[in-house]
Amino acid sequence: MELGQGWSRTWTFFQEKWHEGNIPIMGPRTHAAWLCSVVFDGARAFEGVFPDLELHFARANNSAKKLFLNPVVSVETWVRLAREGIDKFEKDAALYIRPMYWAEKEGPWVQAHVPESTQWCLSIYETPMRKPTTGFSITLSPYRRPTLESMPVDAKAGCLYPNNARSLFEAQGRGFDNAVVCDMLGNVAELATSNIFMAKDDAVYTPISNGTFLAGITRQRVIGLLRENGVSVIEKTLTYADFQAGDEIFSTGNYSKVVPVGRIDNRPLQPGPFYSKARSLYWAFAHS
Repeated sequence: MELGQGWSRTWTFFQEKWHEGNIPIMGPRTHAAWLCSVVFDGARAFEGVFPDLELHFARANNSAKKLFLNPVVSVETWVRLAREGIDKFEKDAALYIRPMYWAEKEGPWVQAHVPESTQWCLSIYETPMRKPTTGFSITLSPYRRPTLESMPVDAKAGCLYPNNARSLFEAQGRGFDNAVVCDMLGNVAELATSNIFMAKDDAVYTPISNGTFLAGITRQRVIGLLRENGVSVIEKTLTYADFQAGDEIFSTGNYSKVVPVGRIDNRPLQPGPFYSKARSLYWAFAHS
């Protein structure tokens, strides 16, 4: 595929101006291109709304600090640019809004970059959200989430995602859409692409944030909305067997917000009342 060809409609703010298409932003000497000194975040615009935009940009800046990059763009500037970019698309377009920071130059020890060489861009592009009635299948991944001592799991860092991709490729090779990934102790952390919830009896459960995965912005929002509306949401240590025995399972993440799981291993599941409530509450919040 030629550079810049074959992508959905895209606008990127880079080096003080907007560019259309998949423009080049790195060269072969760019530190991030070969040593992965890059962080990002992802917000969404859909149906004319863009919930929690400020929180996503604040997390991007925080992630930059975790990787010793200089977060040179204020949250207010990110938001202003995002609104400019969103206006370049149709009003109801489903958009992914991705701020990025990366290191351009290497330091004396090569592996460590020069923080003052931090570059940034804001890329906004059309990409559909998963349809809410389409449940996806999951299974247990043989791969694990790292700990803070071994990887920057407290940041939305590009270096974490090849491990997620391994889980996806392995699960898809066995006929599943996605994978449940455990922490190093064997307790459930999240899905390969998003946070995970289950319902059992009259309560909703989700893995407690233990420093091995990002407790996502959409996850936190859904927990709060459910609790405000009388649902018992329990954050605790959960095993894969707990999910296998759940009444219903759903996921939360920025890419498609709240979506149901339709099968775990060989056991079919139906979108349940807790999933439906979570999704309807989130949509009402987003449009408020």
